[in-house]
Amino acid sequence: MFRGNASGTWEIYTWDRATGEQRQVTKRHHGTTSGTLDPTGTWVWWFGDTDGDEFGTWRRQPFQGGPDTAAVPGLPPSYIGGLALGVSGLALVGRSTDDGFSVHLSRPGTQPRTVYAHRQEGWIADLSHDESLFVIGHSEHGDSRHMAVRVLRLLPDGTAATVADLWDGPGRDLTPVGFAPGGHRVLVLHERHGRVEPLIWDPLTGTEQEIRIDLPGELSAGWTPDGRSLLISQDHRARSRVHRHDPATGATTPLDIPDGLVAAAAARPDGTVEYSWSSSEHPPVVRDTTGATLLAPPGPVAPPSVPVRDVDVPGPGGDIHALVSVPAGAAEPLPTVFMVHGGPQAQDVDAFSAAVSAWVDHGFAVVRVNYRGSSGYGAAWRDAIEGRVGLTELEDIKAVRDWAVASGLADAGRMILEGGSWGGYLTLLGLGVYPEDWSLGIAAMPLADYAASYADQMESLRAFDRSMFGGSPDDVPDLYRRSSPITYVENVTAPVLILAGENDPRCPIRQIDNYIARLTELGKSHEVYRFDAGHGSFVVEELIRHMSAELDFAQRFTAPRREGPSPRTA
Repeated sequence: MFRGNASGTWEIYTWDRATGEQRQVTKRHHGTTSGTLDPTGTWVWWFGDTDGDEFGTWRRQPFQGGPDTAAVPGLPPSYIGGLALGVSGLALVGRSTDDGFSVHLSRPGTQPRTVYAHRQEGWIADLSHDESLFVIGHSEHGDSRHMAVRVLRLLPDGTAATVADLWDGPGRDLTPVGFAPGGHRVLVLHERHGRVEPLIWDPLTGTEQEIRIDLPGELSAGWTPDGRSLLISQDHRARSRVHRHDPATGATTPLDIPDGLVAAAAARPDGTVEYSWSSSEHPPVVRDTTGATLLAPPGPVAPPSVPVRDVDVPGPGGDIHALVSVPAGAAEPLPTVFMVHGGPQAQDVDAFSAAVSAWVDHGFAVVRVNYRGSSGYGAAWRDAIEGRVGLTELEDIKAVRDWAVASGLADAGRMILEGGSWGGYLTLLGLGVYPEDWSLGIAAMPLADYAASYADQMESLRAFDRSMFGGSPDDVPDLYRRSSPITYVENVTAPVLILAGENDPRCPIRQIDNYIARLTELGKSHEVYRFDAGHGSFVVEELIRHMSAELDFAQRFTAPRREGPSPRTA
């Protein structure tokens, strides 16, 4: 199973490796991106929401084709809380609602039963091969940013009982990855030493084996099919490298993969490793370690873009790593776009980005900052924003902005702050907190009025906010007010473009409308682009319209010089 947009909308596809046949499984107006195969390869499960609102139910279709049916009849709609499927047809469905997190057991021909429920958020990660145990990440201690792990046993009466718990205490996260193939050992990611690293935990005996490897960066992992080895993904300075590790001997062997980003990797029974790869220059493909290209998008090959340049800028919390993309042959200083990533627990990487390519093709330099709050640089860097949300990230963005001007890269009179989701939030906040730094702002699906957003958004994000702020807006109103863009809207001097989805459950439309109303009331220059979807769109033409709206807005207000190669991108 894979995702593709050859139809013009992101949808689920199947691929029969024996015959080479590819088949489109889903065809929905707003697209489909969440899906999986059952362990036997018989069924494709996919999540059906309404108009991109992420609230819905699981459906399934035979791998070879046929009608869609409700995967778990009788289970009400919810947000996704994970999914674990067994070879017998057993399914464990995780649900997130305003009431919290729950796991429901479903067997063919029976009504679903609740086997776990708690007011705090969680996630179901996996079901053991013999279907006796399942593992979840949970935040019963109240901090959804730093979860604990629990293994439960399914009992004959359809209930579940705790087998073992693993928790490293306040401020330390644990992430369950999955059971060893055919066994009961669990692969878990921990951060006991200040960064993400793997360990193998046996919940039946309580034994733990930390996988200590002398590699820089953060290390995630997955099992090989025989359960004897691990594939280690090394995330370091916005790039990933993959290694095979033998826990029995401690031997670690790097795989021959070009520099860039490995978005996913898996070992096959014959020992080869297949991986999805791209770099800032080259669009994504699926390859294997023999050098063969296994899967590439149909149609014309996307043109290559420019490589990124790494910069390290001193900041108030330590050196800040940023990525810079510049049009080939362009004379500096350039009109410059600071593209701010979402998350905040995410990072900008050396991977192909159509948006970056579009800006570069139109004569702009692009700077992307892995500010404090980003993942990939250790737990302390990620958690540095807690209690001072938004303002901490902006200090780092400002430090890199000032470097870009002082170095001669950026034209101080043509500086654009742009981002989506959390990046859109930081854009609006930055325009109000540092109005003199920015000529223009473009915020897509932003968090604009924090208190109103908290009231309307999905419960899992409320839990995330409580973990960052130390409580809800009722508990710590001053902290939310200090971090809310609408607090600083009177200071905004730059023209603003806001793109907003009508059905967005993450950055709901009401709180964006509140901010727009204040801009209007204050007579601030602004434009609004509304679209019929949720937190972004999976429709290619809509994404092109978004990009076109951003480029048009930027060019009208910054009048970039036309230097270097002519634009390719609409």
